[in-house]
Amino acid sequence: MRTRNQKLLLLAFLALGVASAAPESAPKFRADELHPAPSVAAPQSAQAQGSQAQASPAQGSWDAVTLGRVEPRSGEIKIAALLPGGRIADVLVKPNEDVFAGELLVRLDDEEALARVAEADAQVALHKRARNDQSAPAASAASADRRKAEDAAADSERSLADARSALDKTTADWRAGSASKADLDAARSALSHAQDRVRERQAALAKLKASADTPLPTRLEGELNVAQAEWRVAEAALEKTQIRAPAEGVVLRVNARTGELAVPSLERALLVIGDVSALRVRAEVNEQDIGRIRVGQSVLVRAAAFHGREFDGKVSSVARIVGPSRINSGDPRKFNDVDVLEVVVDLPDPGPLVVGQQVDAYFKSDQAETQ
Repeated sequence: MRTRNQKLLLLAFLALGVASAAPESAPKFRADELHPAPSVAAPQSAQAQGSQAQASPAQGSWDAVTLGRVEPRSGEIKIAALLPGGRIADVLVKPNEDVFAGELLVRLDDEEALARVAEADAQVALHKRARNDQSAPAASAASADRRKAEDAAADSERSLADARSALDKTTADWRAGSASKADLDAARSALSHAQDRVRERQAALAKLKASADTPLPTRLEGELNVAQAEWRVAEAALEKTQIRAPAEGVVLRVNARTGELAVPSLERALLVIGDVSALRVRAEVNEQDIGRIRVGQSVLVRAAAFHGREFDGKVSSVARIVGPSRINSGDPRKFNDVDVLEVVVDLPDPGPLVVGQQVDAYFKSDQAETQ
């Protein structure tokens, strides 16, 4: 009986030891800085206390403390393929290269698409010749104006396609060092003028078609219009094999390799670009702290990679919806069942921070800002 009581007493002592050691071994969360536990350490010297205050200034003055990630001002723009199963024929850019809006980044296999464009072009030429050879009474002035406007719009569309192809070639030559920056600027200007002409001529054609005085096209004219529309469809299919930059920025990541199959999925984006002329932090604030977050609030940003440095920021936008964590879902210190609010913090001077870097965001309270 005595041996049994001794064993029970020993188990009780062991359980008490584990319970007392658990708080020390538990992971520390950054949110603990909001409500730090009372210190029970021995008194320190004034110099030691000053250094500790410098390492963690105004420890209890934060309205919220959370994790965040550095991102470009434009956010990370993920670029995926438009066609399923297209084989990557060429990757034309590398990480850290500047790109302009509309620049060709990745070219998929376009052999079939080019053949369809050539077929549609031949059909247009055939129907146009049949229309021009038509022996008919003299057309009215309104009919002649409509025919002239239709031809002008179609010609401008072909000029636009040619200008885009010329720009793609000039850009590739410029990156290879066989073309100058002046050549690239001239090609971009030619494309811009071609786009303006298309808009002007399409607007003029639409105005004529809307007029009640404009007669309907003849059979041969209608067949030509159908052939023109089929050419536009073929040209659009060809353009889907050309992966272009939707905006100006810097190539942050390239996941495309020649010979691979491109999948139209953002999870497997071919490239990621962004405007890194300015950086910001996207943080996720616990839903219990959202009442203390506001636009214009001062934020202190720290990064483990740059110990001792602090970066000032201001809240530029606060989301209007609470949801599950997306940014830091892989962090073991975050609870998966806690909903968060996305907050964007602008960084006037990001210093050495880089895109994708994890940082700590300390949202200052009104009391701290007035001190």
